[in-house]
Amino acid sequence: MDIPLDWIRALQGGALIGLSASLLLGLNGRVMGISGIVGGLLAPSAGDVAWRALFVAGLVGGGLIALAAMPGAFSAGSASLGMVLLAGLLVGVGTRIGKGCTSGHGVCGISRFSPRSVAATLTFIGTGALTVLLTGGGAR
Repeated sequence: MDIPLDWIRALQGGALIGLSASLLLGLNGRVMGISGIVGGLLAPSAGDVAWRALFVAGLVGGGLIALAAMPGAFSAGSASLGMVLLAGLLVGVGTRIGKGCTSGHGVCGISRFSPRSVAATLTFIGTGALTVLLTGGGAR
């Protein structure tokens, strides 16, 4: 049975995300919620900056390494800069309202059987699907 390469890559990426979340929780006692990690850099506490900065540097560095290794896997989006900035602002507001982001709720919260995280993740998915439907973002 031949498994498509995209599926294998997605499984590998998911496994790495799960491993990262488990290691951060097990070794540092912290939940891997990106909005909370970045928020802690914007309003820092003494002795709590180094691991957050290293985590964010790893996210950015990993993306740059992936871009260098597989440039054909990335493409420029068609959205205007204004639309990208508006989307980023709305995501930031949503993470504050939802008390977390997709990584915190979707990856870490659901794995801990948090009812709040299940509700938040269903809301994220539903809102994303509705946005794609209304904007035609799924058309190729």
